[in-house]
Amino acid sequence: MKKILITGSTGQIGADLAERLREQYGEDNVITSARGVSADIPNEPLFERLDVTDAQAFYDIAKKHQVDTILHLAAVLSAVGEKDPQLLWHINMNGLQNALEISRELGTALFVPSSIGAFGPSTPKVGTPQVTIQRPTTMYGVSKVAGELMCDYYYLKYGVDTRGVRFPGLISYKALPGGGTTDYAVHIYYDALKKNHYTSFIAAGTKMDMMYMPDAVECIIDLMEADPSRLIDRNAFNVSSMSFDPEELKESIRKVLPDFTLDYDVDPVRQAIAESWPDSLDCTEAREQWGFNPQYDLDAMTVDMLEKLGQK
Repeated sequence: MKKILITGSTGQIGADLAERLREQYGEDNVITSARGVSADIPNEPLFERLDVTDAQAFYDIAKKHQVDTILHLAAVLSAVGEKDPQLLWHINMNGLQNALEISRELGTALFVPSSIGAFGPSTPKVGTPQVTIQRPTTMYGVSKVAGELMCDYYYLKYGVDTRGVRFPGLISYKALPGGGTTDYAVHIYYDALKKNHYTSFIAAGTKMDMMYMPDAVECIIDLMEADPSRLIDRNAFNVSSMSFDPEELKESIRKVLPDFTLDYDVDPVRQAIAESWPDSLDCTEAREQWGFNPQYDLDAMTVDMLEKLGQK
């Protein structure tokens, strides 16, 4: 990667990723972009307002900056998408189609994140293989499966250098999440510091894969910098750092804040989505093909989250 365009850069991943990329590749080589009202637009050196469903505007920005890599993060997430599945399909799929076509025309590499949402209730829940049955029950999941296949197609048909991972729930102190099912695992830290209490919309005993954002950012960089001759797979690497349920997260927080309490007000929509997803992913292929090696476990993440949020 030398000249990088990030779409959806004001989202949860983008905020952390842009900062890390500037450190490694230089401020002049990282172009951020997002659509949004003026109040959402960051004061960044190379920012472009972009609706990824506008193919011409997307192409013009990529060509103007002569990018060699597009990190396509713009998407509607699972819980928000269930409220407006037509909007989700429009943004997630038409935006991806534009990103693929621009990458084909300009010869750029393309990173597209998939998700554990690409799995469904018939997928093996424990040690979920990378290649397995995928029958998601949400529009988000359907779009992710379609996206994985489209990226594979553009690689095989046109030679586009597409790469991607299936992210689990991502936890960050820099930006609040944007409407995903795993969001409770971010909000709980904010409320732990503010109220010493959290009410979870996910039920006790519901295990989901998670990853701390610094590990997620490094895995994007590591995959995009990997020698392509090592990549047997391309667009659907399982990645995860840990798997826990709300009770295990509560106990981790109590090691730092002993009086923290947790109760439940379960959201049936997000609970149903969570129950359709795996409990734990098999990440063997990511480790073997490009050296995926997350650094944070649950307790290390908790200590760092509470410290960083306390400073904020």
